Amino acid sequence: MTLEEKINTDIKTAMLAKESAKLEALRAVKSAILLLKTSPEGYTEETELKALQKMVKQRKETADIYKTQNRADLAETELLQANIIEAYLPKQMDENAIKEEVSKIIASVGASSPADMGKVMGVASKQLAGKADGKLISGIVKELLSK
Repeated sequence: MTLEEKINTDIKTAMLAKESAKLEALRAVKSAILLLKTSPEGYTEETELKALQKMVKQRKETADIYKTQNRADLAETELLQANIIEAYLPKQMDENAIKEEVSKIIASVGASSPADMGKVMGVASKQLAGKADGKLISGIVKELLSK
């Protein structure tokens, strides 16, 4: 079952259960999929994954903005939608697993100082795409290269 089919099924289920917040998030995902189908990049698993990650990131950033403006009600809605969309992403790696992978990449690239961060990040972001957040990867690379 493709993501699009799964989303369509879940939209029907959410409509029947009258879950408006979930329905709103699922419709946003469906909209993103439809936009991808007509985009020049095309609709692939990779573009689908990037779009979902972007949607989650946008919602979390928006929730942070709402929190700073003391609008907890709006922040809660954004975080709920982010959690619903996140459920369709592959399971994220934990920090220890990322450190192991980054250590292997540093060894294979032959990086030894923070000046080699670009080399490591290029390989790491390709290998860990969709499995870990870019900011987290970057932080771990900085930490390991500065030792």
